[in-house]
Amino acid sequence: MQRRNSSASGRPSGTDGSDFSYRMVVDSRYTKVAKGKSRLSALIFTQAAVQLIGLLCTYLLTSKEKGPNTLAISSASTCLFSLCIGELGRKRSRVNFLRVFMVASSIAILVSVFSVVKTNSALEVIKNPSDWETKKFELLETACILLGSLVQVFLVSTIISLIGNMSPPKKAS
Repeated sequence: MQRRNSSASGRPSGTDGSDFSYRMVVDSRYTKVAKGKSRLSALIFTQAAVQLIGLLCTYLLTSKEKGPNTLAISSASTCLFSLCIGELGRKRSRVNFLRVFMVASSIAILVSVFSVVKTNSALEVIKNPSDWETKKFELLETACILLGSLVQVFLVSTIISLIGNMSPPKKAS
């Protein structure tokens, strides 16, 4: 077998560098998909952390008389389950999984917002600021839901962009 002699510049023998126009170029949508998947990974991790903190607050707020807040627990568990679907969709580039994830997590976030509004604890603290210490877990839960809602907005915009770039381009006739 014959070895190629490479010159001092590291270029293979037989090329002078003028063949650059014939080399393949990566389509920009593939780089957009890679960046979108990376961003989606960070957002999924952030949403999971926010949901786990919210679930912990819900658990700490559980009282003997009232029992657990089933609406908040079901919303958090639905959101965590949909995050698993979203991670599968991201890893395997499955557009349908990403769509299911987007819809299910959005519904779960809306239900958790409804749950926080229903408890009305943030409004009570605004009316009587001296009660903030007795309602600190309720306020933390409210803050988690607001942060989760903000992350959800970024998740939805990233997923929509990712789905658009994952789909094959339409041919003009």
